[in-house]
Amino acid sequence: MLHLAQAILVAVFPALVITAALRDVTSYTIPNWISLALLAAFGPAALAMGLAPAALGLHLGVGVAGLIAGMAMFALGWIGGGDAKLFAVAALWLGWPAAATYAAMTGLAGGAVALSLLALRSGYLRPYVVTGPAWFSRLAEPGENVPYGVAIAAGALLAFPASPFMAAFAGF
Repeated sequence: MLHLAQAILVAVFPALVITAALRDVTSYTIPNWISLALLAAFGPAALAMGLAPAALGLHLGVGVAGLIAGMAMFALGWIGGGDAKLFAVAALWLGWPAAATYAAMTGLAGGAVALSLLALRSGYLRPYVVTGPAWFSRLAEPGENVPYGVAIAAGALLAFPASPFMAAFAGF
């Protein structure tokens, strides 16, 4: 029964990160409740997985670094406010050393998202896209924003197997 509770708590992270990506790609917003739910679930998940106090401190430090980085990217106009909050809370969950993988994979995924949107917004594909669902047509609008939550989610999901949470879960 304990393993089931641990699995459920650990599954909260990928489920909410995927939800954030889907909301961002369809509406260009990441609701605050997603970041707040991830923040609220972190403590119980850390306790359930038996993370040591030193590991918890490291997670908090990585989360603060993620918040500072997210705020800087928001201030520079690179990402939206929801993206910055998601970036920070994902960093909190991932801890060290997964944060390095997270940053690298998020950057690569961001490049892939940007290239995909450039192709989608090109004169070649755009005429076919505008007949689709409204959210998809909006993605093809030249000059429209970039749903960077998709890249953040991809980076987080790719780094999650290297996180202390998954290492602790594998040890049970």
